[in-house]
Amino acid sequence: MSEKTQAAQRSPKSGLDGYFQISQRGSTVGREVRGGIVTFLTMAYIIVLNPLILGFVPDSTGAFLGGGTEPGSGIPAIAAGTALIAGLLTILMGGVANFPLALATGLGLNAFVANSIARQSTWGDAMGLVVLEGIVILVLVLTGFRKAVFHAVPQQLKVAISVGIGLFIALIGFVDARFITRIPDAFQTTVPVQLGADGHLVGWPVLVFCLGLALMVALWVRRVRGAILISIVVTTIVAVIVEAVGNLGPASADNPGGWSLSVPTLSGDVVGLPTFDTLGEFDLFGAFTTIEGGVLAALLLVFSLLLADFFDTMGTMTAIGAEARLNDEEGTPPHAQRILVVDSVAAIAGGAGGVSSNTSYIESASGVGEGARTGLASVVTGVLFLLATFFTPLVAAIPSEAAVPALVLVGFLMMQQVTEIDWRDTELAIPAFLTVVLMPFTYSISVGIGAGFVTFVLIKLVMGKVRDVHPLMWVVAALFVVYFAYTPINGWLS
Repeated sequence: MSEKTQAAQRSPKSGLDGYFQISQRGSTVGREVRGGIVTFLTMAYIIVLNPLILGFVPDSTGAFLGGGTEPGSGIPAIAAGTALIAGLLTILMGGVANFPLALATGLGLNAFVANSIARQSTWGDAMGLVVLEGIVILVLVLTGFRKAVFHAVPQQLKVAISVGIGLFIALIGFVDARFITRIPDAFQTTVPVQLGADGHLVGWPVLVFCLGLALMVALWVRRVRGAILISIVVTTIVAVIVEAVGNLGPASADNPGGWSLSVPTLSGDVVGLPTFDTLGEFDLFGAFTTIEGGVLAALLLVFSLLLADFFDTMGTMTAIGAEARLNDEEGTPPHAQRILVVDSVAAIAGGAGGVSSNTSYIESASGVGEGARTGLASVVTGVLFLLATFFTPLVAAIPSEAAVPALVLVGFLMMQQVTEIDWRDTELAIPAFLTVVLMPFTYSISVGIGAGFVTFVLIKLVMGKVRDVHPLMWVVAALFVVYFAYTPINGWLS
């Protein structure tokens, strides 16, 4: 095929095509729409899971998020706010940064806000710290510091971040499907996880997951268009049939083979007007007077939120860009500065919306696996989130067993980049190894990145190659040391 023919095929076919560079990136509108739908389906659980994490924790006054004095009373408002903020920011990411990356309330960050901040302050004070963290990180982006840190990271460590995230999301898929479960503490074993229940695969949810994964792999290797989306839809139908026809009831000790939706549904009508009682419920500096330890303790909490958010997004956008083959030779995605700006605004919006910090989701890789290459996919995902504010019970009815097989498949696709790491160069291979393994082992992207950075700097130091380390890497490594030592430092301040 001649260069002129290729150029003609990739020339914009419409205003939409030209704005999102769909043809230029080798995609089509159909692929972008499918990718956006798949990303939404793999992320829809957050609409229900975030309220379950935030809605049952009382603050220091005994109040619950969303209003009311009863546990869970604010769940409808939290769910609506979660979907609203995720929808608006994901559309912003697609329209401004033109990148196939979706955003929503950050898991891990929301649990930290609920259990480490809200319990020693009010919910408004806790969300105020989230807003403050977002403002600080936005300033770091606008001054170029965040992007400068990104460029200071060696290329092979960036690859290791992508590979580690691949393993991490594959593990998330297996855990969410209960293919892998935690061994009960009662057994007093040092082994943390096991296959299924008691070392065996038990229950209809696991069977549905296995069928979904098998179907997805079969369609993928046969190069069927829409393989991931087709598998999710078919597996959801199978799940509904199993629940309705089987009539086995929820899984229990007496009925281990029972069927139970992995994401609980919210009570109420299928369609209804949402309430947004959490929006605007924040006090920017309230925590500085209410939290024990005062200003220093509050600043330490902001720093912890900042560091986790800072590097989670850097790792996520690198991994998504690599999977979509959009990164340049240095491993930098297109419009990286815009991506980071939108992500920073998302942190502010999440706190101002009273639903915790919003951040980029690695589940976006499932949409990329379906063919998404542009921000149009994010716009589709965002619109579906907005629609979900009216259909929260329907979204909750999609069992994760139907969606998480996509995470396993995408984990495999991201793992393929491991060949780009020179494992014979121990000065880079050891930090890369720790980055890769600690993400799934600690269930944290930031911990993996931090371990890799600190080890890289340490090795260069003992090898007498200090000049090989970018000055910003020294700063970041030192910050991660403080991050890892959060508990003793917090103890000294208390």
